[in-house]
Amino acid sequence: MGHKESYFVTGAAGFIGACLVRRLLADKKDVSILLKAGSKPWRLSGVLGRVRVFKGDLTDTGAVSRAVKKARPTVIYHLAAHGAYPFQKDAEKIIKTNVLGTWNLLRTCGEFDYRVFVNTGSSSEYGAKSTAMRETDLLEPNSYYAVAKSAQTLLCQHVARSQKRPIVTFRLFSVYGPFEEPTRLVPTLIRSCLKGRDLSMVSPQTARDFIFVEDVVDAYLRLGSLSKLSGDIINIGTGRQQRLKEAVSLVKTLTQSEVKVKWGAMPGRIWDTDKWVGNVEKSHRLIGWKAQTPFREGLKKTIAWYKQNKNLWTLR
Repeated sequence: MGHKESYFVTGAAGFIGACLVRRLLADKKDVSILLKAGSKPWRLSGVLGRVRVFKGDLTDTGAVSRAVKKARPTVIYHLAAHGAYPFQKDAEKIIKTNVLGTWNLLRTCGEFDYRVFVNTGSSSEYGAKSTAMRETDLLEPNSYYAVAKSAQTLLCQHVARSQKRPIVTFRLFSVYGPFEEPTRLVPTLIRSCLKGRDLSMVSPQTARDFIFVEDVVDAYLRLGSLSKLSGDIINIGTGRQQRLKEAVSLVKTLTQSEVKVKWGAMPGRIWDTDKWVGNVEKSHRLIGWKAQTPFREGLKKTIAWYKQNKNLWTLR
């Protein structure tokens, strides 16, 4: 493609979106973002003035259309979502944002040519499995969010195949790192250990495939490979799971904390399980990508970031 790449990012004020935007700007890319009303873009502090900001909600067809037509992106990264956090419980908003919002974006982008559209899915689409999750597994979502993300992925896949468009979905596993939502597991562990506050946890056997955010950003940047795909779904994880007991132990060691841990003090959620890991063979094969950061190293980097950015977080 002879002309300069132009990037359009939804969900740019969120954890992964902000990290992606920061990397694009570090690489001197031309970046536009869609920012909904009431959004608090603290993760973009210091760089917001370097991106082209369009105001609007994904569910507002007109706002999406105006933003995309003005930005004319060659690369679209769709990370906006609703329902990933316990405080986002409104089922109607979850479905409208993830399904209708995605349709609004796909429909507008369908009016011009682009190099690639990367849709962001979730490992929650699979539901609990007894073996490493494969992209071809039966989807058994067990929450409104997981159902909506499944529908979003299938919608993107259908548009890609029916219109022969370069649309790819990443099913992300448990992403962690700097700028993560403070109420999530890893930030809670780190902040509690740094503050010397005891932890109340679910079962120590609860498992997750934790992946460092910078590794995830690397996957989004594999444009040469991604642009050749259409309708593919790719797991983005490490292929190795960590039990909660191991995660807590590592964070305590790295922070030199002696906080007490009350196992089972918190009720387990419906999706908590002792088996949660992605089969990542497809990411190696199709886009030549695999996670590079060991869990211990990723935690060390995240802890260092928290120590250096105390103004950005407080225990709630």
